[in-house]
Amino acid sequence: MNKIPLSVAIITKDESANLPDCLKSVAFADQIVVVDSGSTDDTVKIASDSGCDVFVESWRGGFGAQKQFAIDQCRQSWVLVLDADERIPSETASKIKQIISNTDIKTAGYSFPRKNFFQGRWIRHAGWWPDQIIRLFQKNLGHMTSATVHEAIEVNGSVEALDVPIEHFTESSLSNILLKIDKYSSLGAREAFAEGKKATNWSAVCRASLVFFQDYILRLGILDGPQGLTLAATDAVNKFFKYAKLAELCRQAQLNPHRNKRP
Repeated sequence: MNKIPLSVAIITKDESANLPDCLKSVAFADQIVVVDSGSTDDTVKIASDSGCDVFVESWRGGFGAQKQFAIDQCRQSWVLVLDADERIPSETASKIKQIISNTDIKTAGYSFPRKNFFQGRWIRHAGWWPDQIIRLFQKNLGHMTSATVHEAIEVNGSVEALDVPIEHFTESSLSNILLKIDKYSSLGAREAFAEGKKATNWSAVCRASLVFFQDYILRLGILDGPQGLTLAATDAVNKFFKYAKLAELCRQAQLNPHRNKRP
């Protein structure tokens, strides 16, 4: 396969089930950077055997910093950032090749609609579609935000919205989703606490209830069947634990006002 001058940046931890299909979908790229933060499965071996540039890097405290480290290892002038559970379908690959081959292009970055699949169903409501995200950019004009969660790519220049998708096969195991909720809610709570935000258990309940109503009713998650109900419920649970953990941090700070404000 003819490679194009593109670097793909991926961060991983225990992604042996997802990584092979992700790597196959970007096999047209000259360089694939995989930054692993301590996998206990075959993730690193899969990446190495596939010819990726593999870096084993301790967790840097947040997704933004971890992904920026991956971007810093990219040697091509164009960078595509992917998660291990995402895929580049053939029509999107063709569009990316067309963009990279145009040496006179002035656009700094490109956004893609993301097709999110959950438990075998394409989720079309509750804000899950088209879920436009910037993922392709000129390296010297873009960077990751420093957010610990909900990180994003910022570019210095124009961004063009494309109509070809990235496919995202989000976690479908409820047990694994609960583990992710615990991790993400803790990161979000610490970030909010460091920003001086406050919460109570009652406000956590209110926020979670509002999120469920918005996702399932106002944003028509009900039309996505059982999967829509599950996603609305898990989104609400995540919101509750984020702000309940923030309330816990606030109480701890009141009991010990001399504690470090950045846990």
